[in-house]
Amino acid sequence: MLIFFISFFSFILLSKSFLKPFSTWSWKRGMKMHLCYPRELARIWVPWFIGSVNSTVIKKNFSPEAAVENVVEENFEEFCLLDLPDLALDCILERLSPSGLCSMAGVCRSLREICTSDRLWEEHMKRKWGNLIGDAAYQQWQSYIASKQRNELPEKKNRVTGIFGYLSSFWSQLLNRSKENEVSKETRSSSLPVNSIMAWYLAIENGKFWFPAQVYNRENGHVGFILSCYDAELNYDSSTNTFAARYSVLGRRTIEDNIEWHRIRAPAVDTPSNVLHISDCLNDLKPGDHIEVQWRRNKDFSYGWWYGVVGHFEQCDGNESICQCHLNDTIVLEFKQYHPGSRWRRTTVNRKDHREVGNGADGFYGGIRKICKEEEISVWKGLWPTSTIQ
Repeated sequence: MLIFFISFFSFILLSKSFLKPFSTWSWKRGMKMHLCYPRELARIWVPWFIGSVNSTVIKKNFSPEAAVENVVEENFEEFCLLDLPDLALDCILERLSPSGLCSMAGVCRSLREICTSDRLWEEHMKRKWGNLIGDAAYQQWQSYIASKQRNELPEKKNRVTGIFGYLSSFWSQLLNRSKENEVSKETRSSSLPVNSIMAWYLAIENGKFWFPAQVYNRENGHVGFILSCYDAELNYDSSTNTFAARYSVLGRRTIEDNIEWHRIRAPAVDTPSNVLHISDCLNDLKPGDHIEVQWRRNKDFSYGWWYGVVGHFEQCDGNESICQCHLNDTIVLEFKQYHPGSRWRRTTVNRKDHREVGNGADGFYGGIRKICKEEEISVWKGLWPTSTIQ
């Protein structure tokens, strides 16, 4: 009886809130259910009441921005970088560093094909190595690739007849198969084309490739090489951000370490260091022009390029309004880094019949190259010695 009284009293208190959504028939039916089955009716009321409260809270706190964020968060987990348009993906990959591209290339096969393409690595190659890499370096890279591919080919051996020949061929085939499997595993792991700009970049960056270039003031600025530039083979050391250079002198190689970037350049001309450069600027040279001149100690040495200027004749006072030096067939070459009384200070060459001139005492002067770019002139001036050389 007590349980019936408590249930009936609670129903009376809550009846006003339930009369509106229910019809009269539903209310009477609810009364009968409550009287007969109070536990079952409670199972219906409690979820309905909780749902109505939650729906009211959701309506009050509803925000379109929050809904959009929820949708974005739900869909973001399914988003893939390769779903982007090609232009958007290229813009992202172009902003990655070389190490970032290498990391992205290891994600999947599709990204590896994109991140190892030449169009992405060409800009990195120009930005870091463009001032040092020339046509000679590219030709040597091609020779390096060809020699590497030849070394990977199995060596051919002479055939031997008989049982020993059969056994030797059998073992050689087993060894060749094992080598081929190792090579194929390395190829699958790297999947990097040998003749690609990325491979060339990484070969230079990792110090695996020696490339031809030129070094200013070789042998750590030795007095005998001040304001000169000599051919060398260079190797990059990423740990110190410097270079090592190999010079070839009379068949012997000397090595110089810790060469900084400002002392290196790509060869200015394609002429080999042991060949006389054919000058095409002799008729245009006039006093004050900046030049580079080939010079070597004797005919057994290679040429180096030495910085100088076109000077005036001794009888000319240098007045541009009356100077006639540029009309003379003889050109005065002046090297102002040397003392005025030095035998290396001045020399002359023929404008019309230019060829190697000199002797065993003063050395031999070869081709002449006119410097037209202010950048090159500023580099030479930046290497100027603190005092004149005797």
